[in-house]
Amino acid sequence: MLNINLEPTQRNAGRIGRATFAPRGDQTSVSMLVSGVPPSVTRPVRLLAFIYPGTCAEPGGAPAYELNRTATTFRNFDGDVWRLSRNAPVALSKLKAGEYSLVLRTTPANGGFDIFCGDIR
Repeated sequence: MLNINLEPTQRNAGRIGRATFAPRGDQTSVSMLVSGVPPSVTRPVRLLAFIYPGTCAEPGGAPAYELNRTATTFRNFDGDVWRLSRNAPVALSKLKAGEYSLVLRTTPANGGFDIFCGDIR
């Protein structure tokens, strides 16, 4: 298991997030909890998740893995806290051995901008 902090981008300043990675054979279960999304994001909230090669400071040009087979996001508590669960088509051991980052992005209908990023280390 691996836990990482998700840092907000300027479009989501002041928010916090966390992601937990759990091995599932040749795949990885990714659970994310974020303290909010920009008010311009339509409800119900849909966020997209990607694993990029490189770090948040220096990401690769295209995602290495898309985690968007299902893009459902659930409100976790009262208020503006959201929980996402996804599966990555890659073993956790490979993610830990490389240099990757997890990016949460709004849907194209909501501007398609990054709101969180966390380095997978």
